[in-house]
Amino acid sequence: MLKLDAELNKDIIIELKKPLGKLYPDFEDAIEEIKSSEFLISVGDETFKNLTEHELYPDIGIIDNLIQRKNHTHDVIRADHILKADNPAGYITDDLWETIGQALELSDNGECYVIEVAGEEDLAVLPCIIMANPETTILYGQPNEGLVLLKVSDVKNKAQRLIDGFIKE
Repeated sequence: MLKLDAELNKDIIIELKKPLGKLYPDFEDAIEEIKSSEFLISVGDETFKNLTEHELYPDIGIIDNLIQRKNHTHDVIRADHILKADNPAGYITDDLWETIGQALELSDNGECYVIEVAGEEDLAVLPCIIMANPETTILYGQPNEGLVLLKVSDVKNKAQRLIDGFIKE
């Protein structure tokens, strides 16, 4: 299990507050690039909601039923495959790593897999970057700023450097 400590990991926390990819203030501005993605992972409830409202479905969607720390339940999750993972805030648990790995293995069939996280999914972007194919597109929300779209190949080394700075428990 990896922990992000507010005191010991100040540099990493500052780095994670910056977008890891291209920031789109308006979701609609990213739609064409989203549609052209070979493989798509979305992290966060607002991102997943915006995708499904536009009838776009990621190969993997990671949610925790919270939007900016407020409860949110999806009216309809159009996915036959829902996996579960435990991951408290500020951590990347072994369970989350394993569940993302399982979803990556299963999702090559073109169907949407949703990982429902008990706890918080914010840091799930990093294991997704580490484990996904370099051609993968990952989407996540930058609170109060917009949508971040990144290509795994552009940030794999940075993600590994950030992960390496976490505290191992």
